[in-house]
Amino acid sequence: MADFRQQGSYSLSAAPAPSPAAAPELVFDVTEADFQRQVLELSMKVPVLLDCWAPWCGPCRSLGPILEKLTQAYGGQFVLAKLNTDEAPQISAALRMRSIPLVVLFVGGRPVDQFVGALPEGQIREFLDKHLQPQPSQAEQLRAEAAAAPDDETALAILQEALQFEPGQPELLLDVAERLLALGELDETRAVLESIAAEARNERHAALLKRLALAAHRPPGDAAALAARIAANPRDFEARFQLGALLVWSGDYNAAFDQLLEVVMRDKAEGQPDRERARKQLVEWFEVCPDAAAVSRGRRYLGMYLN
Repeated sequence: MADFRQQGSYSLSAAPAPSPAAAPELVFDVTEADFQRQVLELSMKVPVLLDCWAPWCGPCRSLGPILEKLTQAYGGQFVLAKLNTDEAPQISAALRMRSIPLVVLFVGGRPVDQFVGALPEGQIREFLDKHLQPQPSQAEQLRAEAAAAPDDETALAILQEALQFEPGQPELLLDVAERLLALGELDETRAVLESIAAEARNERHAALLKRLALAAHRPPGDAAALAARIAANPRDFEARFQLGALLVWSGDYNAAFDQLLEVVMRDKAEGQPDRERARKQLVEWFEVCPDAAAVSRGRRYLGMYLN
């Protein structure tokens, strides 16, 4: 990369100044008079690709259309500023320009990378992709918004909107199924899961099917009565298994894990049959639990109690 230090009286460091009121077109000409505003200051808001060219330069004429095409293709991830070097001697000196075409990428008010010569389109894309973050689609943005929603109803409405942009998108449908399941809409959950193409079904799909099966069949027993039995006899392992199943059915995985972890810790019988039964049940529940923090905690304590 060329040395971008200040040359003569012209500096390539953006001086503190207000941002432009509005971004220019994606492709525009720049001169020494507006270089500060149109390149340095603008690059504080959006990457600016500076195309240094001259009318007499043959490679410049072949490179220019490629750069303009890519600027449109990247849809606003950067803008293209075209500088006629014959009319910009101070900037040419500041860039220590020895050959053109020279293409310099400015980000945050400073040059971050460059290339010289009329590179083919594929190599230019590689150059750009090193520095540009892919922009999420509208559906992806809505999906992120749904993940941060305060409740399941709000999230579901946002996800339905996202599906208008990408109908049938598997991960969006799984998000919808998860929210429907949380709301107790079991038939709707099953319908959404069944609508996902077989080749698109993954581990998350399988876990949601298992959660749906658990939610569809309430285990027998009364939670308060089982808790009373455990309080009277902490080694009432059968009560702990039943209460754990009820807690999983209600969605309280942390509390369910605690019941079976107590079995793992307390079972001192020869062969420890209840410990092994609890271990296997915990592993099954870990696979379907939607709370990653609860699973991490449960696995950690299980490992501690087994050792």
